[in-house]
Amino acid sequence: FFDSLQDQFDNLEKHTQWGIDVLEKYIKFVKERTEIELSYAKQLRNLSKKYQPKKNSKEEEEYRYTSTRAFLATLNEMNDYAGQHEVISENMTSLITGELTRYVQELKQERKSHFHDGRKAQQHIETCWKQLEASKRRFERDCKEADRAQQYFEKMDADINVTKADVEKARQQAQLRHQMAEDSKAEYSSTLQKFNSEQHDHYYTHIPNIFQKIQEMEERRIVRIGESMKTFAEVDRQVIPIIGKCLDEITKAAESIDHKNDSQLVIEAFKSGFEPPGDIDFEDFTQPMKRTVSESSLSNSRGDGKSEPKFGSKSKGKLWPFIKKNKLMSLLTSPHQPPPPPPASASPSAVPNGPQSPKQQKEPLSHRFNEFMTSKPKIHCFRSLKRGGAGPEDFSNLPPEQRRKKLQQKVDELNKDIQKEMDQRDALTKMKDVYIKNPQMGDAASVDHRLAELGQNIEKLRLEVQKFEGWLAEVEGRLPTRSEQARRQSGLYEAQNTSAVNSCAQDRESPDGSYTEEQSQETEMKVPATDFDDEFDDEEPLPTIGTCKALYTFEGQNEGTISVAEGEMLYVIEEDKGDGWTRIRRNEDEEGYVPTSYVEVYLDKNAKGA
Repeated sequence: FFDSLQDQFDNLEKHTQWGIDVLEKYIKFVKERTEIELSYAKQLRNLSKKYQPKKNSKEEEEYRYTSTRAFLATLNEMNDYAGQHEVISENMTSLITGELTRYVQELKQERKSHFHDGRKAQQHIETCWKQLEASKRRFERDCKEADRAQQYFEKMDADINVTKADVEKARQQAQLRHQMAEDSKAEYSSTLQKFNSEQHDHYYTHIPNIFQKIQEMEERRIVRIGESMKTFAEVDRQVIPIIGKCLDEITKAAESIDHKNDSQLVIEAFKSGFEPPGDIDFEDFTQPMKRTVSESSLSNSRGDGKSEPKFGSKSKGKLWPFIKKNKLMSLLTSPHQPPPPPPASASPSAVPNGPQSPKQQKEPLSHRFNEFMTSKPKIHCFRSLKRGGAGPEDFSNLPPEQRRKKLQQKVDELNKDIQKEMDQRDALTKMKDVYIKNPQMGDAASVDHRLAELGQNIEKLRLEVQKFEGWLAEVEGRLPTRSEQARRQSGLYEAQNTSAVNSCAQDRESPDGSYTEEQSQETEMKVPATDFDDEFDDEEPLPTIGTCKALYTFEGQNEGTISVAEGEMLYVIEEDKGDGWTRIRRNEDEEGYVPTSYVEVYLDKNAKGA
C-alpha cells in the first residue's frame, strides 16, 4: 500500500511521528487515570479510618447495637472497595503504561532504522544519476572535440599551402579525438545501463521493501493502541464482581439491623436492679393530735434519736437515686421454691386443681421500702458525683445490677493480668533452666530478681481479685437470686448534713455493703432532685440463647415468674441452673421464669454461653 507513496517519503515520516505522539499521549492519559484511582482509594481509606471507633473509648461500646455494627461493616467494606481501586491503578500501570512505554522506545528505534534505509537508498540513486550526467556531458564534449578536429584536418588537407607534416599532424589529432569520443560513448552507454538498472531496483525493490516495513510498523502501532484500550476496559471489568460483593455485604449489613434487639440492648444497658416501691398509704391529717406516720408510710426512721429526712418540693417525685423518670426497669427474679411438676394431662388448664406458681413469703411493704430508703450506696460525697468525679473502688455508687457487671468486669481484667504475669514467669523459668544447663548462654542468677518481682505482682493481683470477688459476692448476695429467700434492695442516700456533704467526710461501711454514720452526725437536710439525675453507665445486655415452646399453660402468679400459654413460642435468655426454672423473654418488657418441665427448649448453637 505504502509503495504507491514513493514520492511522499517526507509526509510518511511526519505521519509516523504523529502516530508515536498519539501513543505517548495515550500513555499520559492512562498515567493520570492511575493517579486518580490511587488518590480516590486513599481518600476512601482515610474516610473509613476517620469514622472507625477509637480503641478503649466509649465509641467501642456503642458498636454493640445492630445499626452501629452495620455502619462498622460498611466502613470495612469501603476499605475493601478502596482496595479494588488500588488494584485498578496497579494493573493499568503494569499492563498498559509500562508495556506501552517500552513499546514506544522500540517503535522509535525501528522507525529511525527504516527511514535511515530510505534516505540511504535515495542518496544512492541520486549518486548514480550524477554519475550518469557526468558521463553524458563527457561524451558530448568528446564528440564535439572530435568533430572540430575532423573539420580542422579536412581544412588543412584542402589547403595547398600547408605542409604535408602539418596535414599528418592534423589527421592524427582528428583520429585521437574520434577515439576519445568512442571511449566516452562506451562509458556513457555503460553508465546509462547501470543507472537504469539501479533506478529499477530502487523504485521496484528497495523503496517498496522499506515502505512495506514502515507500513507494518504503523499497523502494529495501531493494533497495539487498540489492545491497550481493550485492556483499559478489562481491568475495570475484572474488579466489578468484587466491588459488587462489597456492595452486597453493605446491603446485607443494612438488612441485619434489628430495631427490637437494639431496643432490648438499651433496656439491659440502663436496667438498675432496683425494685419499684409499693403504694403509699393515706395519712390522716384531720386528727388534732400530733401527726404520726403509719407503718407502711414512707418513713425513714431508723432509731429514736434520728430525725426524718425532709425532701424539698423539687424532689417529691424523686424516689430512686441517680435515675431519671421512666428509666427504672423492674428486676425479674427466679422464684424461691421448687417448680411444680408438669400436669399429667395435655394442659394443666384441664385439671380443676392444676399446679400453680409457687408462693413466696413477702416482707411487709413498709419494711422493704424502709430498707430501700436506708440502704445507702457508698459514695464519697454528692458534689464529686455531680461533677462526674471518680467513683469509689468498689463501684458502690452504681445501682446493684450495674455494680455487679462492673465488678465482674474488674475481676476478669485482673485474672487476665494474673495470666500474663504467670506466662512471663513461666517463660523466665524456662530461660533460667536453659542458663543453668548452658552457662555460656547467660547468667541464671540474672533472672532471679525479675522472677521475684513477678511473684510479688501475682500475689498482689490475687489479693485484688479476692477483694473484688468479695464485693461481687456481696452484691450477688444482695441482688434477687433464685437461691435467695429475702429480697434486698439498694435505696436512696440517707440525709446528711451540709458540712458532711461539702467536706466529703469518710463514711463507715457496714457489713452489708452500705454506708452508715454515727447518729450524732445525722441531721435532716433537703436533697435537690437534680443531684440524682445522672444516668447509669451502659451495661452488656442479656442476649437470647435460643427459643422455647410452652408445652402447658402456666399461670405465673409469683414475683419473678411469667404466664405462658400452651403452644406459645418465646425466647430463652437463661438456662436451667439446676433449680428447675428457666428464664424466658416474650418481648422487650416481659420476661421471667417458668418451670423447665413446662417448656421445650431449643438452644442456639452459636449463642454465647449456650
